[in-house]
Amino acid sequence: MKKSIYATALAAAAALSLAACGAAPEGDEDEGGQGTPADEATTGAAGGGEDFLACLVSDQGGWDDQSFNQSAYEGLMRAKDELGIQESDAESQSDSDYGPNVDAMVQEGCNLTIGVGFLLEDPIQSAAEANPDLNFALVDATFSDAENNPVEIDNAKPLVFNTAEAAYLGGYAAAGMSKTGKVATFGGIQIPSVSIFMDGFVDGVAKYNEDNGTDVQALGWDKEGQTGSFSGDFENQAAGQTLTEQFIAQGADVIMPVAGPVGLGAAAAAEQADGVMIVGVDSDWYESTDYGPIVLTSVVKEIGQAVYDTIEEGTAGDFTGEPYIGTLENEGVSLAPFHDFDAEVPQELKDALTDLQEQIVNGDITVESPNAP
Repeated sequence: MKKSIYATALAAAAALSLAACGAAPEGDEDEGGQGTPADEATTGAAGGGEDFLACLVSDQGGWDDQSFNQSAYEGLMRAKDELGIQESDAESQSDSDYGPNVDAMVQEGCNLTIGVGFLLEDPIQSAAEANPDLNFALVDATFSDAENNPVEIDNAKPLVFNTAEAAYLGGYAAAGMSKTGKVATFGGIQIPSVSIFMDGFVDGVAKYNEDNGTDVQALGWDKEGQTGSFSGDFENQAAGQTLTEQFIAQGADVIMPVAGPVGLGAAAAAEQADGVMIVGVDSDWYESTDYGPIVLTSVVKEIGQAVYDTIEEGTAGDFTGEPYIGTLENEGVSLAPFHDFDAEVPQELKDALTDLQEQIVNGDITVESPNAP
């Protein structure tokens, strides 16, 4: 197993990771020595949609987190409806559930088991290494060895996203729409899949200042020093509310929380303030939360599409361990529409964002982040 650089956050999961190493159940043989149909459904190879069992394990945010767990679950349900697969899921309530939930999927004979979130990294990697005939995938993290060097596993696919690109556009938009000249961002836990949003956001603000001769300040994150504001988890909405109130008190009027359900606390604080907007993350918050009227835009990971595509590869027998990396170019990440704010966003700002996206896609602009996948 790897030694995670996120030791504090992963301590509980790592302690239980060996629980995910149970071998998949072997099918019964008939008198002629041939495997039963159930046996065929538990191999990693494709067996057609109706014979393919895809399974999903959440982190403790749960399927209704209005964020990345929910997006992943929607991808699973779409695969069920459109590909005719069988599905199973396990909703984790705490860190202690991760290893047992992954192990349960192995014992159930899932052709493909997908863990949602970096905290599932150790259990998914352990299960993949112990069960080479089954396939696995992991949303928002890659795999590594005991020295924390990246490793590739033939039967385990990382589903990761270069959200710095879309967050760059989000930061540019936030700076362009700020009336106070101050915007802010904060995270849940300081991990690459969180900090990468914050890197892109502050760089987008800097680009807006460069293009327009302004001095909009980005509070909450120092990209060069990789230090900033974090709530400490992805569950405590009160912490998100408190952090946001502090940013508002400092004058910030556009805030991007990168903290799963903690971000809903940020939105609650913004809703109570006058003229404060939120930039959502992971999903389009205008569509997925109850805070649409204050959502300027969202930095979207197309997690549902990545989950669906990975399941489709599995059913077609095309699964590989090659990482999926979502970018603006392949539409794996995006900036959501402005929705209710559309009429308030100057056309000049919209045109600038379109031009920036084109430059990122064609390589004229490279959005750099030490946290990029």
